[in-house]
Amino acid sequence: MAPEYLSPGVYVEEIPGASKPIEAVGTSTVGFLGESKRGPVNKPVLCTNWSTFTKNFGDFSDAGVLAHAVYGFFNNGGARCFVLNVGDPDTVAVGKAGKAAAYLGEDKGPGTRTGLHAFEEVEEINIVVAPGQTEPAIQDAVLTHCEKMRYRFAILDAPETIESGGVDKLPKPRDSKYGAYYFPWIEVYDPLKGNIFVPPSGHMAGIYARTDGERGVHKAPANEIVRGALGLKYKITKGEQDLLNPKGINCIREFTGRGIRVWGARTISSDPEWRYVNVRRLFNMVEQSIEGGTQWVVFEPNDEGLWKKVNRNITAFLLRVWRDGALFGATPEQAFYVKCDSETNPPEVIDAGQLVCEIGLCPVKPAEFVIFRIGQMPTGGDVSE
Repeated sequence: MAPEYLSPGVYVEEIPGASKPIEAVGTSTVGFLGESKRGPVNKPVLCTNWSTFTKNFGDFSDAGVLAHAVYGFFNNGGARCFVLNVGDPDTVAVGKAGKAAAYLGEDKGPGTRTGLHAFEEVEEINIVVAPGQTEPAIQDAVLTHCEKMRYRFAILDAPETIESGGVDKLPKPRDSKYGAYYFPWIEVYDPLKGNIFVPPSGHMAGIYARTDGERGVHKAPANEIVRGALGLKYKITKGEQDLLNPKGINCIREFTGRGIRVWGARTISSDPEWRYVNVRRLFNMVEQSIEGGTQWVVFEPNDEGLWKKVNRNITAFLLRVWRDGALFGATPEQAFYVKCDSETNPPEVIDAGQLVCEIGLCPVKPAEFVIFRIGQMPTGGDVSE
């Protein structure tokens, strides 16, 4: 409806912009789930540094594995995390059934959710970690939570000790494109106990955050130094990693002169399309960004004008993603496509109150196997031949 002008004068009107930019969401806020003798129970607490954590949950003597995981997170480049204490480690029920119950929690509605369910109320979380929890029931629950929430990724720990049979008998979590699995545990310094072994998931979450900040979520979080690691529970050989890597078990290895590094970037999915951690997390970022950046479309008139606006805004966003090096292709046309027109929105779709936009992406994948083919040149031969 046009404004009404009743008397002479100068009138200023605000005109909404034709473009509504889509902003990339954050990718490295972690949700830590663990046990501590101090602090609130079943209440996610935002921690932006190590001091915030100790103020709420105490130090290594109070929170043990959880404290080392959070310390490793900040030490390796992490900036924001939500910590949820499931209870005092001395009183949390012992045994697989009881402890799974504590971590899974219950959903009794807003404000009363416990365990993993409490993280459902915190939208900012992108990565979920339950450091040191290697029980299949807990790992399955963390994966299920990430699958349900759609835009979250789980970092899981292998058991501290290998049972008889060697690395080929190492247990693996169930198949999922929303999680990665790391082995072995790392050696760190504890102020009270000296050198101890701790699960790597907290340090890995920090490496994810560091890589995201320095290079982008499209860069695989591998071939990176593990800060604070003094040693490893097991020194993995190349032959042993040849057994583990195809199974989606990411190894942490020590290299002479290069330190302790993450030497794997695979998910635990058997689907080749979702084999790599960075591909899954890139799609998480793109999908969540588009979902949040197109909320204005809801209830707008579903016509050709709207389709063009949606197409233009998503194309502009993906063009930035391509320029950041996250998509494969020499030109934007080779890297992605966006289709929102009468073909994707025929009359029956419009009558159902739907708007359909089809998007295709070509993500970059890590150079996991670098091969140089070297041969001898004939004596006196011409290089140009």
